[in-house]
Formats: sequence, structure tokens, C-alpha cells
Amino acid sequence: MKAARRRWLSRAALFAVAVVVGAGGFVPAAHAQQPIKIGIGIAQTGALSGGGRAALLALRMWVEDVNARGGLLGRKVELIAYDDQSSPATTPGIYTKLLDVDKVDLLIAPYGTVPTAPIMPLVKERNLLLMGNFSFQVNHKVHHDMYFNNSPWTDAASWGNEYFKLGQLAGAKTVAFLAADQEFAQNMLNGAKEIANRIGLKSVYEQTYPPTTVDFSSMIRAVRAAKPDIVFVLSYPNDTVGIVRAMNEIGVGDSVKLFGGGMVGLQFTPIMESLGSMLNGIVNYHSYVPEKTMEFPGVKEFLARYAKQAAEAKVDPLGYYLPPYNYAIGQMLEQAITATKSLNHRKLADYLHTHEMKTIVGPIRFRADGEWATSRVLMIQFRGIVDKNVDQFRQPGKQVILEPAQFKTGELVEPFEKARK
Repeated sequence: MKAARRRWLSRAALFAVAVVVGAGGFVPAAHAQQPIKIGIGIAQTGALSGGGRAALLALRMWVEDVNARGGLLGRKVELIAYDDQSSPATTPGIYTKLLDVDKVDLLIAPYGTVPTAPIMPLVKERNLLLMGNFSFQVNHKVHHDMYFNNSPWTDAASWGNEYFKLGQLAGAKTVAFLAADQEFAQNMLNGAKEIANRIGLKSVYEQTYPPTTVDFSSMIRAVRAAKPDIVFVLSYPNDTVGIVRAMNEIGVGDSVKLFGGGMVGLQFTPIMESLGSMLNGIVNYHSYVPEKTMEFPGVKEFLARYAKQAAEAKVDPLGYYLPPYNYAIGQMLEQAITATKSLNHRKLADYLHTHEMKTIVGPIRFRADGEWATSRVLMIQFRGIVDKNVDQFRQPGKQVILEPAQFKTGELVEPFEKARK
């Protein structure tokens, strides 16, 4: 009798311990799995931080959403992010730490070409999946078959063709180039010059400037003196602001039909708001604008949610450029992991190569090099912009889509001086 009572007490004690453990600090073995860790180094300070901070907010929104659905493979998702300070010098160390110290399961690339390029040899050497983040041709020479870019461009032709097509339709015969001495801009410049040469556009001015340049007045005067029909600018955010202000002060002359093209920064709300009416007439690339032709399933709902969180986080209030495409990175990872029931990088890469991804920026298929199978770079023209008014950029008709044809919402207004008024 006493032995039976001891066995009963032992079982009761074990049951009590199991209840306490299940409700307290330790969990039963079946639930003791670690979260799926996703690592990223992304600009939270420096020249690229305007886009980087907004992109990071969008990624965190996806993490919240996927965890609300129960996570992936029965595990919660954790995002580990470090500030790359907008510098390529920091990214190799950050990604080595993510892999060797934080032991992340998956990697998302930094925002931009310059910070991403230095980590490409690392991910190829270790045979790792890398989700690209608005880079340009970083895999062009590396040839890593487990890289997938979220940006809607493929090569220089995906930008230059649309821009120069508009110029040709306006009767352009000559072109001036103004480009930053950075990898993105120089890759674009080389490709654009090839396109211009192929279609018979004569270059009448070309200037590459150091990234630290702040005064662009002499360059704008030189452009004006050259009397080009097209001005193709390849710049980073700080440069872009300086170039637009110099152009507005000095003017580029009556010969110019098209001005802009590859100016990074004119997609960011704080910059658009600060430049205001100086934007009018500029034709530039974009990834998303609030026109009817861009209403993909889920994107409007995402942007409405983003706007509320952006106000609290004090990041880009509209979030048109990077945030939807960063949320799409999460969606693509989620689809691949769910379908393969795996975190194996090779299996995930094979799935991404062979399936169409459903995202809030539309369906995406990848080429062998990890770029989009079909590019979708928008060329938009700023119209009717007034000073100090953020809400105007939420309206259709302020950033009119000129190309590509399937998303077109208006015709080019030219010459440039006429479009500015």
C-alpha cells in the first residue's frame, strides 16, 4: 500500500512539474524550438538611411504578420538587423557576425548596390541564399545562383531604353551625362552610353563627379553650354538634391527635352517635399507611384498600415519606393519555406528559380542570374507639384507614368522648360 502511494505521489509530482514548466520559463521539448533568424545589415544612418529605415520598418511588418499567422515551420521568425551606416566598409563584418555569431538561418542583403557588392563573394563562397535589396548588377560578375533581387530592374537597358525611347519620340539627337563616381552610377553610365551609341544619340557632354561633391553649379552651366536634347543624371540622394537646386537656379536651356533618368532620392518623401515645385518636369525612374495601373492586390492595404507605423517611427511617411518591395522579400521567403518545408538554402533557391512569386508588388519570376525575368522600371514625370505639401504625392496625376506602356497613365510634356511651368 505504501509503495503504491509512493508511485502515485511520484507521478503527481512529475505531472505538476510538467504543468509548471509548460506555463513558465521552460517549455516542453516539442515547443522548445528556437526562432528562425533572418539577418540583415541595412542603412539606419548615413546617406542611404532614408530608404534603409523605411525598408526595415516594412520587413518588421512582415515579421509581425507572419508570426501572427503562427510563424514558419511551427517556429516564430526573428529579424536581426545592424546599421551598415550606408558604408560598404561595414557590410563584410556585419554579415560575418550574422553568420558566425548570431547564427542566422537566412540573409537579406543591404539596401543598395554599393553596400551589397562586398558581401557577394562571401555568400557565394559559403553557398548561401541571399535576397537582394534594390541592388544593380551586383551578381553580374559573381554569377551566384542563389541570389534573388527584389528590385524591378535587370540591367542598364531596363532603365536607359525607356528613358531614351521617350527622348527619341520627342526628336532628341544629343545627350549629356552627369554621373556619380559610385559603382551603381558607373554601371548605369556604361550601359546608358552603349544604348545611346546604338540608337544614334550623340554625346555632347559627360562628367563624373566625386561622391563628396556639394556644388553642382559649374556642371549645370557646362550642360547648358553643351545644348543637349537629353540630360541623363545618375546620382545618389544628397547629390540629387544639389543637382536639382542648381538646375532650378541656373536652368539647362531651351534645347533640353528630357531631364532626369537615374536620380536616386526623388522617390523619398522628405526629399520630394523639400524640393517641391522644383521637381516639375523632371522625368525619373521609380518603382511604385499611386496610379490606377499599379494597384496590385494588397499593396494599398499595406501602404495604409505602413503610413500609420511610419508616423510613429518617423520614417518616410509614404513609403512608395522601398517598403513594398521589402515586404515582398518576406512574402517570397514565406512562400518558398512553406512550399519546401525547409530552410535548406539550395531547396529554397531551386523553388525561387522555378516558381512565380505572389507579392504586393505583383507577380515576380526570376532569371537564372536572380534578376526579374521581366523588368518593370517606371519612368514618371512630376506634374503640378507645389511647395510644402506631402499629401499631394498621395494623389494620382502628380507622378504620371510615361513608360512602360502597360502601366502608362499619360504622355510626356516637353520641352523641359515648358514642363517645369
